[in-house]
Amino acid sequence: METFKRKTPEEILMSIYQLHRGRLKIIIGAVSGSGKTYHMLREGQLLKVQGIDVVICAVTTSQRTETVEQLADLERVPSIHWTKNNIEQKDLNLDVLLERNPEVILVDAIAHRNRPNARFLTRLEDIQYLLSQGISVITTANVYDLEGVGEVARRMTGIEVEETVPANTLALADEVRLIDVTPETLLSRMASGKFHLSQAETDIVFKRGNLAILRELALRHVAEGVNDSLEKHNEEMGQLGPTGATEKILVSAQYHWNSSIYVRRGQQIAKRLNGDLYVVTFRNTRKKMSREAETFKSSLVKLVEKVNGKFEELPFSSRRSLPNNLVKCAMEHRVTRIVLGHSKQTLWQECWQGSIIHDILKKTWNVDVFVIADRAEHEGERILPTKVKGPEESSVYRRLSPEEVDQQIERIKRGQFKVYIGSAPGVGKTYTMLREGNDLERFGTNVLIGFLETHGRKETGDQIGSLGKIPRKVVDYRGTRLEEMDTEEIIRQLPDVVLVDELAHTNVPGSKNKKRYEDVIEILNAGISVITTVNIQHLESLNDAVEQITGVRVRETVPDHILRLADEVQLIDVAPQSLQQRIREGKVYAFDKVEQSLGNFFKTGNLIALRELALREIADDVDERLEAWERTSSLRGPWRRQEVIYVCVELTAHAESLIRRGFRIAHRLKATWYVTYVQLVHSERTEQDEFRIKGLEKLTVQLGGHFNIQQARRRSHIATLLITQANEHKATQIIVGQSKLRLVQMIWKGSIVKRLLRTARHIDVLVVARF
Repeated sequence: METFKRKTPEEILMSIYQLHRGRLKIIIGAVSGSGKTYHMLREGQLLKVQGIDVVICAVTTSQRTETVEQLADLERVPSIHWTKNNIEQKDLNLDVLLERNPEVILVDAIAHRNRPNARFLTRLEDIQYLLSQGISVITTANVYDLEGVGEVARRMTGIEVEETVPANTLALADEVRLIDVTPETLLSRMASGKFHLSQAETDIVFKRGNLAILRELALRHVAEGVNDSLEKHNEEMGQLGPTGATEKILVSAQYHWNSSIYVRRGQQIAKRLNGDLYVVTFRNTRKKMSREAETFKSSLVKLVEKVNGKFEELPFSSRRSLPNNLVKCAMEHRVTRIVLGHSKQTLWQECWQGSIIHDILKKTWNVDVFVIADRAEHEGERILPTKVKGPEESSVYRRLSPEEVDQQIERIKRGQFKVYIGSAPGVGKTYTMLREGNDLERFGTNVLIGFLETHGRKETGDQIGSLGKIPRKVVDYRGTRLEEMDTEEIIRQLPDVVLVDELAHTNVPGSKNKKRYEDVIEILNAGISVITTVNIQHLESLNDAVEQITGVRVRETVPDHILRLADEVQLIDVAPQSLQQRIREGKVYAFDKVEQSLGNFFKTGNLIALRELALREIADDVDERLEAWERTSSLRGPWRRQEVIYVCVELTAHAESLIRRGFRIAHRLKATWYVTYVQLVHSERTEQDEFRIKGLEKLTVQLGGHFNIQQARRRSHIATLLITQANEHKATQIIVGQSKLRLVQMIWKGSIVKRLLRTARHIDVLVVARF
């Protein structure tokens, strides 16, 4: 619902200024050769077809054939040529451009520095001047051209950047689009001679590991910008609380020796989950701080600054008001997880004084509560125990086991697997897949279309070109003739590469495989390479996050391990405004469905959140692959602690969410994980219960966990049994859902969560929020 708040005079003036100002679009990539200029010129061609007056100036194609083709009949305004260090430079000719006065100018390299006697020192200033004259600009940048990011890139890859723009440059743009390209694709392009680089770029930038680091930096930086726009949008719509797209960790600390433990643990969680870190303390301002407290405060502030967190000191009024104030702070910061220490209170003290943790659990909704283990009491330690995992011992002389030999042979025989992933339908996944298919065919590769769904989109259909199609299999189902991909025929024809759309599709009942991804695995095992498409909302472990964002429960999902099975995963990024415009123009759905789609799934807030979710997920995927190559440093920080996750479920609608959450945490922490359901001995399992238990076990196994059933005599024994089992598995973290019992039920039956928190103080406990 749109806000009815009256605009301030400043807001009205800004809106009027925006009417006269040109629009700025920045196309960003990880490195040179990503395809930024190609996509900029292609966009210029599309605008020209729409009747928009477009010119180009200071555009460098580097004689790349595909990029040169996109120049076509675009009007070129001559740039000013000059030489720097024997390298030709191009400056914008502002006077000629202003006289020509086009609607849109396409220009490369926003970080370029102009000649000494130019009107402005930098191209960014040139662009800002053109925007002020009502001329729109589409331009390009590499992620390391941004201040701050360039410093991280230099530290992690050794790349030196001479020309940069301020870190907030992307925030100045009306639209930012990321051109995501995998290292494998970039290296293949370079090997095929599609572009040429300087020796320095070849030696430093185009190392596989460095390309992956720069790619991850680009994904994460754009994701941060998307998060800012999402929060701004939600504020305008009057929506509070977590966005559902990103993690934000709030650590509650005191001016005490153990505060550093809480901050360090909070930082580890924030890093691995790619979230922001906030640290808050409550202080009675009416009382003078002791010298010891001042010392602890000073060290705490320094530590928070060191770990790139944000620190805030809030006034303390009373112990009873503390939970309310902490929850209020969490809502204001859109926090997804509150981190605090285990209570030191006895059962009688909790009854008499009240429990801060339990009061927080009563008041939170959509916010997890993470309780850090008090190991000092049990193990006499003041720091979190860690087990340092060094590089795995592997020698080229070590004899492989028969099982390892079989695995290696299977991997060698298997076809290559590439996945194009998007944040929503209509972003261009199928279009890009077909374009790549045609590129491969031009180089002599035998490419066939295994299954294609254009949804009537002309632009997509035009990309089929000369690609051959495998006829679909016709299946009779309840008197209706339905079409499915013919996996057997694909394997019989044995092409080099097969293109398969809609990876998450569920096959007609009675088919050999229930899901299309199972067909794809069968094709890969036959030695055929597969290029396929999927949307981020179809990833199994994100099912709950997507429902929280959109209100829609996605029924067709793909297990996360399918994405990890892929040799390449590439994101197709499109800004929400561009996607909505494509929908309005009828390029995604028929015109009679435009208003319905824009008012439901394709609402601005949904698209921004799904885009951020996709950016962060692919960034994490890049990081996981880098760590699999035994890289010593990680953008998310090293994870040296050996974790074991223990998930406790009941037969409720919340159980699947707990299992998915357990998987995502375990995967990020490289942890073994277990799921346990406890049944009371004297209770009988109904047929429905059996069905639910089998479903939970199937989901756990599908996501790579271990499922088991335990029995307890009484409900009051469940917490003790769970802790015993957790100890046997050497669990470092217990995950349990918030109790849904009413107060009367809690008094009568007892709260399992309360008992766990009281008796499992040597283990971290994550209480997952209700949705």
